[in-house]
Amino acid sequence: MFHKAIVDHRIYTITPRMLPKFLALFDNLAMPVLKKHLGQPLGFYVTTIGSLNQVVHLWGYDSLDDYEKRSLARDTDPDFQVYLQQTEGLVQSQTNQLVRPVHLKSFTS
Repeated sequence: MFHKAIVDHRIYTITPRMLPKFLALFDNLAMPVLKKHLGQPLGFYVTTIGSLNQVVHLWGYDSLDDYEKRSLARDTDPDFQVYLQQTEGLVQSQTNQLVRPVHLKSFTS
């Protein structure tokens, strides 16, 4: 069931009423760069109950070294800088957590 040793769990809180604009910019500007450097996301979600205006996405890595190398490639890509400029003011906060799988007997059976 677990395919990656490390998962980057990200939560962006978007300015109210700006979620459609953020998602369009993310899809058109960020996602091509992210897929190029990070691969396909493990998941991409928006909240519907609880804290609203949040975007949650998950990216998988084989190791901490893999995470660091691919993150550096993303961050230094000039096209990623364009995305950051275009979304300035739309993101109120961002939380990143690196999590790892726990193999529980009762979970896998």
